[in-house]
Amino acid sequence: MAVSIDNYLVALRNVQTYDRVARAVHWLVATLVVAVVALGWAGAVAPLNTPTRDLLLLLHRSFGLTILAAMLFRAGWRFYHAPPPLPASVRRFERVLAHCTHFLLYLIFFVMPLSGYVNAAAAGHAVSLFGIVTISPLLPEGDRLSQVAIAIHLVGQYAVVFLVALHVAGALLHGIVLRDGVLERMLPLRRSA
Repeated sequence: MAVSIDNYLVALRNVQTYDRVARAVHWLVATLVVAVVALGWAGAVAPLNTPTRDLLLLLHRSFGLTILAAMLFRAGWRFYHAPPPLPASVRRFERVLAHCTHFLLYLIFFVMPLSGYVNAAAAGHAVSLFGIVTISPLLPEGDRLSQVAIAIHLVGQYAVVFLVALHVAGALLHGIVLRDGVLERMLPLRRSA
């Protein structure tokens, strides 16, 4: 049920926001996820053994490792900085759905970069971070392990798209239809409560 503009403005004044660091890391990861998915899809259709494909793969892996580092930081930050409570207007099933979606997003953003790295390492390939730092294979070579890792990575892309779409749909529902301040808690350029 939509609320009047006056009620919406009152609700916004009472909403606690995420702190600046949490919001910055959220939007960094969101941007990197869009980039890494686009690079992955572009790399899949690029001709094999070409400089273009090599560059796309380098960037895809580099952004993936950056997501992993950002998510490790984000998990640690969240451990010490609890998120603000959801408004009382958010129903129990919405809370459960939000918590499950967030947990699965954290999980998939750990699994995807790790499975990508395991695939490369088990195939005997080092992984370069933007051409600056090279991470040697830390696993023994093994076709079976490489195949399992790439299968997880390829299936995981659908989980990423589904979970991100669910997350965005929930945010838009709260921001446009319900207008209860849930979306505004994570928007950039807001003062922390």
